[in-house]
Amino acid sequence: MPKKGNRKRLKFRAGDVCSESVSVADYADADPAVVKSGRVKKAVVNAVEKEVKFLCGLEASQGTVDEVLTSAVCVNGDALESGEEPDVDEENQSKAAHKKKNKRRKENGESGDGQEYPVDIWLVLSSYIRPEDVCRFALICRNAWIVTCTAAFWSRLYKRHYNVDADLPLRLQPDSVEKMRCLRARVIRSLFHLYEPFTLRVSQVPSLPETTPSTLLNSKCLLFWVQKLSGTRPEPLWEFNFKFVKQGHYKNGRAKVLCLPQQYEDVHRNPDSDCYMLQVTTLNFIFIPVVMGMTLTLFTLNVSTDMRHHRVRLVFQDSPLPRGKKRAEQGGTQVVLDPVHSVRLMDWWHPQYPFSSHG
Repeated sequence: MPKKGNRKRLKFRAGDVCSESVSVADYADADPAVVKSGRVKKAVVNAVEKEVKFLCGLEASQGTVDEVLTSAVCVNGDALESGEEPDVDEENQSKAAHKKKNKRRKENGESGDGQEYPVDIWLVLSSYIRPEDVCRFALICRNAWIVTCTAAFWSRLYKRHYNVDADLPLRLQPDSVEKMRCLRARVIRSLFHLYEPFTLRVSQVPSLPETTPSTLLNSKCLLFWVQKLSGTRPEPLWEFNFKFVKQGHYKNGRAKVLCLPQQYEDVHRNPDSDCYMLQVTTLNFIFIPVVMGMTLTLFTLNVSTDMRHHRVRLVFQDSPLPRGKKRAEQGGTQVVLDPVHSVRLMDWWHPQYPFSSHG
């Protein structure tokens, strides 16, 4: 067994690397006793790779083999002699190669960010987008998002799904949809009448979802009214309507407008955005205090005292509860509706959502 000090380390010579001198022994069967690192040097691997590409016609350069090998063993532009070893380690070599590649790409005018297409192309593609894929389409790039802000996009979406035989409210008829103001909101409401997947979604949603207490928590009551319902019952029903909006959306008496291009603000304007309508139908009239402008801090739905109906309890405060703080047992304005015939919670796009004169 040879002594450790007598181990001979392989030297890389540019002239030694060619298709005849490279063998499997240089890779899988390389002797760790001969090669200190246990593998062939990276400079040799790069030179062999370029040689193979050159022989296969894949190398763009048409120079000689010596020129290809010489360029492979250059570090920072300085050629190494046949008996010298590179002073830069493999990590530094890879970083230097990466910098050279980026520099070459910049000089050639290449960009790694992809191709940017004009808005007109995205407008043509938007004609084939399903209503449920509008959000995904808008997230592709900025130009695709700008297309979804235009009046042309929403008008085409409405005309694609409009049906003359559909039972649409007057405010959702074609004459009303031609107006620029609140166009997006009108088209979305129309789709819940015209587009079958959306109509099925409404029918599958329960009248009062399980998340109602958490949804309405810290919501501000914008409007409240009571109306008498006449039907087949001998005694009429009374419907209590509470319009809530999420905290942070309503500010200075106006609904916040998204950061849209100025020419499209009217198209996206929606006074009912982030609003909910809570409808509570009772068997008789119940006097309740004025709660408009107050914040809902508690909503409970229990069984009535007669064990045949429900009982709704609402607690309003002048200001929303701080995050992480529990509601005090006493204080605030309490509204108790009992007995209750039915309870419904509707989003602003629901077909049964009351009409707003501003939208």
